[in-house]
Amino acid sequence: MQYRSSSAVLSSCIFALFFCFISVNSYAQQAESGKLHTIELVAEKFDGGYFAYGMRQYTVSDLDGGNATDITSRYPNTPTIPGPTIVITEGDEVTLKLIHAFDTNSSAEEHVSVHVHGVHYDIISDGTLEYINFLMDESATPAMSYEYRWVAAPGTAGTWPYHDHNLLTHNGAEDRGLYGAVIVNPASNIVDVNSGGTRQSVSLDSVMKDYVLYIFDDAFVGTEIDNETSLHTPAGVNPTLTAQENTNVRFHLIALGTNIHQFTLPNYLWPEPGTQNMVNSKALGPIEKLVFTVNASEDSTYTDTAFSSRLLGMQGSFLVNP
Repeated sequence: MQYRSSSAVLSSCIFALFFCFISVNSYAQQAESGKLHTIELVAEKFDGGYFAYGMRQYTVSDLDGGNATDITSRYPNTPTIPGPTIVITEGDEVTLKLIHAFDTNSSAEEHVSVHVHGVHYDIISDGTLEYINFLMDESATPAMSYEYRWVAAPGTAGTWPYHDHNLLTHNGAEDRGLYGAVIVNPASNIVDVNSGGTRQSVSLDSVMKDYVLYIFDDAFVGTEIDNETSLHTPAGVNPTLTAQENTNVRFHLIALGTNIHQFTLPNYLWPEPGTQNMVNSKALGPIEKLVFTVNASEDSTYTDTAFSSRLLGMQGSFLVNP
């Protein structure tokens, strides 16, 4: 397995100290209907000073716990970098237990957590330390797991990062591999694509693949989700992405570095959110995200065209099979 982490990865607390306070919301705003996602994540340590989240157990049920379906097999059976992508829908709730699965004699490494952006949660699910939140340590230790509860309330649709906030330093160890993403699909089950230069709404059920691309300061790191098989596959560094011709595919980009990036996908246009424009490029700063859907029609090369990124070869192939 290949591990990759930029030396200039975002120390998320610089920004997260702001974002966490605007994303922590009362359970009074819970959605009225949806599914319950019961997740058990493990945090493990690898050689070379890297860490990773792994999916140990994942079931989806009604909110009262009935009609449970085990979907653990969709994920690799070992921890991965990036960590597992959690896919939910507006109206869903998540119970996530984090298990600290490595022993350490260093007091600085006792706490490991999950801090998420975008969804709603109470302060005890913020995933920070007591001296930051003035309440309690919201993390797992070698002796005790920790449970988080999230609500994908109306308006939270999008793709959001999650990451450690406590290991090694209060900034966390996302630069050592402890990061992943939460996709919150819209309750409408609709996404927009470009059709002959105009915006067309299509069903999410028509999206055959999802590509989750994390933009670091020296490389893309990816995960590919095949929605026909439901399998999640870590795709490596500057990965080659594949699609079947004339199928809809969705890109999810999350900038985790400290640089400004310019993501470009030549030969393709997608609807710019909030406008009637069709674009093929988007500037992304730290913690910013971009989600768009295209119909796979021809090969392309996705690229970060910012000057320093071009020098580092930040690009990958998007190949369309007939």
